[in-house]
Amino acid sequence: MSFWLLFLCGIAGGILGGMGMGGGTALIPLLTIVCGVDQAAAQAVNLLAFAPMAAVALGVHARNGLLEKKGLLSLILPAVALSVLGALLAAQLPSVVLSKAFGVFLIVLSFFWFKKSFA
Repeated sequence: MSFWLLFLCGIAGGILGGMGMGGGTALIPLLTIVCGVDQAAAQAVNLLAFAPMAAVALGVHARNGLLEKKGLLSLILPAVALSVLGALLAAQLPSVVLSKAFGVFLIVLSFFWFKKSFA
């Protein structure tokens, strides 16, 4: 697997994520289909990439006054706890199960996007 191929997939995933698509919905398929990365590894890379991006985005939004601070902890604490539990669960599942679950997630997500675009 070429460094440049991984680099280009990371750039493409970042651009699509920055356009509002959601980085993981682009990065995970790029890594698994184009680069041949195992599903569990692709999801782990996505989680590792998401943490610093979310921290930077949170800082930018806070500086611009776009952050609603009321109730923030009641959102952050369960999100962190459930993310850790989800990561631990994903680490125990076979890649084929993760692939199928992610495929179902993408199909459901596409229906929501389709519905939203005609609402």
